[in-house]
Amino acid sequence: MAMESGTGGRRLRAPEANRSNALHPGAWWVWALGLGTAASRTTNPLLLGLLIGVAGYVVAARRTEAPWARSYGAFVKLGLFVLGIRLVFAVFLGSPIPGSHLLFTLPEVPLPEWAKGVRLGGRVTAETLVFALYDGLKLATLLICVGAANALANPARLLKSLPGALYEAGVAVVVAMTFAPQLIADLQRLRAARRLRGRPDRGVRGLLQVGLPVLEGALERSVALAAAMDARGYGRSAEVPPGVRRTTAVLTLGGLLGVCAGTYALLSATGAGYGLPVLLAGLAAALGGLWLGGRRSVRTRYRPDVWGTRAWLVSGSGVAVASLMIWFASGDAAALHPGVVPLVAPGLPVWPAACVLIGLLPAFVAPAPPAAEAPRVDRAPRSAEAPRKEAP
Repeated sequence: MAMESGTGGRRLRAPEANRSNALHPGAWWVWALGLGTAASRTTNPLLLGLLIGVAGYVVAARRTEAPWARSYGAFVKLGLFVLGIRLVFAVFLGSPIPGSHLLFTLPEVPLPEWAKGVRLGGRVTAETLVFALYDGLKLATLLICVGAANALANPARLLKSLPGALYEAGVAVVVAMTFAPQLIADLQRLRAARRLRGRPDRGVRGLLQVGLPVLEGALERSVALAAAMDARGYGRSAEVPPGVRRTTAVLTLGGLLGVCAGTYALLSATGAGYGLPVLLAGLAAALGGLWLGGRRSVRTRYRPDVWGTRAWLVSGSGVAVASLMIWFASGDAAALHPGVVPLVAPGLPVWPAACVLIGLLPAFVAPAPPAAEAPRVDRAPRSAEAPRKEAP
């Protein structure tokens, strides 16, 4: 019985990721954007902290050892930096939020008449800081969700999955996304080499002596990439009638404008009624334009990524979190937006918190990254050891 239960547990466990069953990179982006949409619908710090925890747990469970997978920590630091900047601005530039709980008063700088409405210094209240904290934490959560997608989705495979009409723009985006990790890796390697040689690696002198080889290496890689793309015939386009080109441009541009307008309406508090129809219409027009534009690109895909059942589960979990949070925000806005004037302690609403936990599903259904092998220690055989000296 124990063996049977163990076998059943292994069957239910997610398989180890390999080239044949790797998750589609677009599923990670749909999941992360769903968490980001949920974060945009609330200012409750407990729910935002839960969203950060969900994203961090999934990243810790499914992140690989690739260089681009190490960017999550940088996004977390960027989110903390944005939160700190928002608090500093609230302290020194003030806030329109009225408050009665005075914390301290800064010297106020008099400004000319044309700068009316802007102040430097003055009264700093608890309501002002709490409002800035909620606002900055929401933006930090959005950045962390985007960082989770960057750490989990392979940019090269994402480029391969793009439609033909977006291939040229996708190359620029992928090169920009992979340039920073390679730059950091080269910088660490050169600094370690200078330390081994006993040379300084800090300060202005060390930065100049390390920065020039790093930039030179980045330029050489860019030239080598351009030469490889030119040798493989990149940039060829098929003959398309002028009418098809104009229809493609109108559909793509109009569809993208519709997607932007619908997304803004969904994220705002007043446009939830017409935001979804505009978003769906813009998405349909954009997909039609991309399909027509893909006929100009003459290229094939070698072993394309398959959008399988696990990709549907991962992306569906993100869509479910976003949809449920939008629904809860339209019904019980007070629980998702705790009051600042007067100050009230934020509570954790049960059902919105439960819907956020749906975002943990990728940590259990997505293929697990291969486990790192322990370093092998080679021991010399007994016969190769030095002979022991015998006592006289």
